[in-house]
Amino acid sequence: MADRITVIGWDGTPLTEAAGAALAGATLVAGAPYQLGALPVPPSAERIALGNVRQAARRIAEHRGAAVVVAEGDPGFFGIVRTLRRPEYGLELEVLPAVSSVATAFARAGMPWEDAQVVSAHGGRLRRAANICRAHPKVAVLTAPGAGPAELALMLRGVHRTFVVCEALGTPEEDVTVLTSDRIADHDWRDPNVVLVIGGHVQAPSGVVDEAAGWLAGRPIGYPGAERGWALPADAYAGAGRAEGETGAPEALPAHARALVLARLGARPGDLVWVVGAGHGALAVEAARFGAAVVAVEGSRSACARLTVNARRYGAEVETVHGHGPEVLGGLPEPDAAVVESGGPDVVRAVLARKPERFVAVPRSLAEAEEVRAAIAAAGYRVDGALLQSTPLVGEGDGLTLGSGGGGVLLLWGEQIL
Repeated sequence: MADRITVIGWDGTPLTEAAGAALAGATLVAGAPYQLGALPVPPSAERIALGNVRQAARRIAEHRGAAVVVAEGDPGFFGIVRTLRRPEYGLELEVLPAVSSVATAFARAGMPWEDAQVVSAHGGRLRRAANICRAHPKVAVLTAPGAGPAELALMLRGVHRTFVVCEALGTPEEDVTVLTSDRIADHDWRDPNVVLVIGGHVQAPSGVVDEAAGWLAGRPIGYPGAERGWALPADAYAGAGRAEGETGAPEALPAHARALVLARLGARPGDLVWVVGAGHGALAVEAARFGAAVVAVEGSRSACARLTVNARRYGAEVETVHGHGPEVLGGLPEPDAAVVESGGPDVVRAVLARKPERFVAVPRSLAEAEEVRAAIAAAGYRVDGALLQSTPLVGEGDGLTLGSGGGGVLLLWGEQIL
């Protein structure tokens, strides 16, 4: 392999003494075409324009002499160092980083960024990057050709965000543009660029101290000032218990049932979860607190309003869609996981037609459960389920006794058969 391999991060500023010396002594230099043209590459050195990074890594591994790889900013942060350190290449590296493009982008915007999520849209991950932008109020997206600001904005259509598009950072052509997401698709953007996606409603309510501020980078979606844990009691959510004579959205699932639903959904950052028949939003909010993007569909306007209150209370970003039945699902983005809290077999079939990887339904009777089970199996899923029975324990005197208000909850779930 090469006698010495140096990875130089370049942010457009003059090279350090160490980086300049490494470049001057190189017999092979790999980098983007604009970098090879702008830097003092020795005339006798072999030049490799970085396109296929793995192909370039193989050529570097075969080279005899001093090799230099030029990358943007910090090459160890979503950069080429990860590929070069793959065991099949057997390369030992010296890394000389510059300021990362993400740090530079936030500096240009004049914003702190320890509370930001940073995602890469490279490698076909645009949809997952967009889901992070749905779920979090401050995201830096490292874009790629075909997965740039315009494509990201189209993925987020209907979700209001402000885009800070930073083009050609560190070069004489550097440009920073601030636009709302609905105007991003009308422009042509130059590569390379970094996009800051800002907005949403996540914030700690008045009087709540965000204990993560100032010491924990990339902190979880649900702000740490909220109650710890999940599967909280129903009374932790506004309107989750139905008042006498109230109609509309059903009561929230009990905590133990929500815990099992969340376990079967497996919600995680980068996923999009549908919660259909979401009621007052207890389950939707808890899925969002795991870091997933959540779209909650509910037919009761009063329940939608309470759902919004509950989401803000727990620092969760939940997109609420008012509507009934299968017809409202057609315009929603593709789900990775979905739960039908209420709506019946027709809604179940409509959700399954969109092929989420994981699915949960809450039937209201054994007869409905059988129809739902058949629908899940017919859609090509492995089906399982449970009847959960619970009875609360209450303190009485010096001991415990069984309380009232227990009951059963039917759950069915399915996973796609690969």
